[in-house]
Amino acid sequence: MNYYTIETMPFGENCYILYDDVTNECIIIDPGGDFDKIISFISKKNFIPKYIILTHAHADHIGVLQELLDKYKDITLIASMPEKKVLKNPMYNLTTRFGMKHTSFDADKYVNDQDTMKIGNHELEFIITPGHTIGSMCIKVENFLFTGDTLFAGSIGRTDLPSGSYEDMEKSLSKLMKFDENLLVLPGHGESSTIGYEKRHNPFTRGL
Repeated sequence: MNYYTIETMPFGENCYILYDDVTNECIIIDPGGDFDKIISFISKKNFIPKYIILTHAHADHIGVLQELLDKYKDITLIASMPEKKVLKNPMYNLTTRFGMKHTSFDADKYVNDQDTMKIGNHELEFIITPGHTIGSMCIKVENFLFTGDTLFAGSIGRTDLPSGSYEDMEKSLSKLMKFDENLLVLPGHGESSTIGYEKRHNPFTRGL
């Protein structure tokens, strides 16, 4: 599989389009903003949107979620089971804080830790990594690891927002550091990295 990164505004969040070169099916990961930019890329490539997957349900990662659900009527929305209360509750997903029109959502499918699914001949694995939110998750496919706001290049996501926990974050980071060092880290904000680089240079993962 391949991916394309769209840095969306106004939050500078990375929306990823993960796609299968053979079937042209694609997955939209964390549609934070720039609806026109997202659908323009999908249309230009003649992709078939099959899923929207949320690493977590904060406002900056679901900014144009409703618009995409309205446009692609057959698309399936996926979130982690623990993130359900964040997705549905404006106090947890921060949508009211940012004055967003749409504030509560329900996924079509909720997944648990180590659940898998296929798109084309490619398998995705869901890794529940609480800390930034109670149901934050990473998505592993081949040599890619989409980490949302759990792990950044050189840093981690905040743990002081509703449902966040630094203790949970440490456990989640410890889980991620067990992956192959060559695994490409694709975070919710900022530049990409690798597990090996973060093991050696990220101050929050040392000793885990």
